[in-house]
Amino acid sequence: MISKLPRHRPQRHFSDVKRIIVKCELNKCIHCDTTLVSLPSWHMRKTIQTLKGVVFVAGKGKECANSECEYFGQHYLACGVLKYSLPKSTYGLDILAFIGWQHEHEHQQLVEIQRQLNQRGIEINERNVGKLYRQFLALLGGTIIHTQEKLTATALEHGGFIWAIDALQPEGHGTLLYVLYEVLSGIPVSAVQLQQAQVQGLIEWLQPYKELPYKILATLSDGESAIITAMNSSWPDAAHQRCQAHFLSNLSESVLPLDTKLRQQLKADLDGLPKVPDYSERLQDQSQQQQPQSSPLFQQSPICHETHS
Repeated sequence: MISKLPRHRPQRHFSDVKRIIVKCELNKCIHCDTTLVSLPSWHMRKTIQTLKGVVFVAGKGKECANSECEYFGQHYLACGVLKYSLPKSTYGLDILAFIGWQHEHEHQQLVEIQRQLNQRGIEINERNVGKLYRQFLALLGGTIIHTQEKLTATALEHGGFIWAIDALQPEGHGTLLYVLYEVLSGIPVSAVQLQQAQVQGLIEWLQPYKELPYKILATLSDGESAIITAMNSSWPDAAHQRCQAHFLSNLSESVLPLDTKLRQQLKADLDGLPKVPDYSERLQDQSQQQQPQSSPLFQQSPICHETHS
């Protein structure tokens, strides 16, 4: 009898991969307002192919250290990792949006999309393109029974939800893909395509989730005014926080050009200096290089001692 061997899954190896460590966006416990403590290990890590290159993404969570809190020891995950790819996927969300755009609006076949991605340096076959397209449709379709069960379990465990929204535009133009996440469970819940940032369109998209019978503890987004307005309109009693990753990125935009210029100037100045020699140019004291004859242990391997004038 011939035994069937498991299907071989090739391992991809990428060199010079950019590392991104995402920390939990929450600073304080949502229940007792105590400062959260960072966990020592990552709760997830993977290498992701994106349209801008390959990145290694890892998430570091936090926990409540207040022993008197009802949720003492509760772990809070870094939901920012979901902005790079879906759970258990090694392809970026921008690739997911690219496939959806090319198939829905450019009417490209899956094999044609595969060739385009391969030309961009993305290692992917036609089967995975189809799989990512189905995931794209599932996001647009909203919650399914399995997702609803996870949301219910999260609400019971944490006493409510934290909603987050992120927008993707992989080609820099065309349709925007908005993705809704639940932060505490790390679940991507739904997505919608809009031609432009429309407050009313976002409010209508969020309406089914506004009607869920669970408490909304907070909302999270970047600085896009349409998203903030829609979330504040849908959940006016929930505190809103701007995503720290986007906030710091915006702050660094004006600093990076100056930092690059300074780094180039320093490199030009240092290139004019003579190179450091690989050996010492100091004169050696020949009298101290020889070992006494009474030490047979060192006769075959003399030790040179450098003297200082």
